[in-house]
Amino acid sequence: MSTPLDGKVALVTGGSRGIGRGVALRLADDGADVALTYRESADSAADVVERIKARGRRALAVRADCADAAAVTAAVEQTVAEFGRLDILVNNAGTGVGGPVEDTPLEDVDRLLAVNVRAPIVATQAAVRHLTDGGRIITIGSSVAERVPRPGLTLYALTKAGLIGMTKGLARDLGPRGITANVISVGPVDTDFNPADGPDAAAKAARTALGHFGTPEDIAATVAHLAGPGGRWITGASITVDGGANT
Repeated sequence: MSTPLDGKVALVTGGSRGIGRGVALRLADDGADVALTYRESADSAADVVERIKARGRRALAVRADCADAAAVTAAVEQTVAEFGRLDILVNNAGTGVGGPVEDTPLEDVDRLLAVNVRAPIVATQAAVRHLTDGGRIITIGSSVAERVPRPGLTLYALTKAGLIGMTKGLARDLGPRGITANVISVGPVDTDFNPADGPDAAAKAARTALGHFGTPEDIAATVAHLAGPGGRWITGASITVDGGANT
């Protein structure tokens, strides 16, 4: 039985844990061969690779700190060298820094910008050279890009808002090749980075219309739609998947 992404190759940055893990496994379920990057969690990355292979798909884990632009580019090139093509790029890797903006050290600002903004740009630059016509660029953003629910999120919100502008520009630049670019603005999702039983979890859940956290699989479902045939005519969009947090 054919699946929507048969014969496609995807690269998911930060694919060893959390949302990235859910996305990598869902794309494999839909028929894609999947490469993923990771920074520290080699065991988690290996587990995802084995799960993808158990689904009958090819898999590759590449160690790359997304704060290192050269490592990001190399991950794209290694994916193409291994699989012979690239059809889907999912810019998922990210980091967070909170607190009063006036107290944030410059090195934290630099890393936040490097991982959350520069890395998606660098990965996209490298990927565009290889993406097949009709390819997909899907970036994982945050609902904080549009509405900031509490103090201390200025710099994080800045980086996520930048992804929306990048996506709209890419849609125009790449539209003639049939390549779509979209950003998914996610709300509170239950991950190691943002656990549903964490110290601020009750307040975060209460801000959603549905009253609870989402799961990586909830985000992966939207990624899969955009990556598949149903996403053919969706581009330049910021799609909010946040349980109604920004309603």
